[in-house]
Amino acid sequence: MSDDSNLFFTCSLIELIGRITKNKRRDIVLYLGDDIKRIYSHADVFHCEPIEKVADDFIERNHISEGGYDNLTAAKYDVPGYWDVGKVFERLIEDVTSEKSRIDGIKTVYDSWLADQILNFNSDLYYQSRDYLAECYREGKIIAE
Repeated sequence: MSDDSNLFFTCSLIELIGRITKNKRRDIVLYLGDDIKRIYSHADVFHCEPIEKVADDFIERNHISEGGYDNLTAAKYDVPGYWDVGKVFERLIEDVTSEKSRIDGIKTVYDSWLADQILNFNSDLYYQSRDYLAECYREGKIIAE
């Protein structure tokens, strides 16, 4: 289990852009396209600016329009911050991909059934352990504990 700070920043940025534009995170990954690799590769540089500015720059650069997905308003309970959500996705991607395939891992994990389930803050899935989330991902379903 590594600690990939570039992956953490990339996932947190995806989450923030999704919140700002009200789009599913899989759609944000599609909008960003090849910029995912650029963000991941240069996260240390992007991290020098406020993440909100970086998010605005990529929203404008990739013409990301406002969507209708608002999992924050739909949440009945406290919503974790975008850094917290970024950490969950960073760990999941680390646990189910190799370091050589991080970019593909980002695309695959965010396009999976599990991504939407994690982002349903009315369930407890977000709060489950990283091992449990990785096992659910591998099994392709919520597994009994």
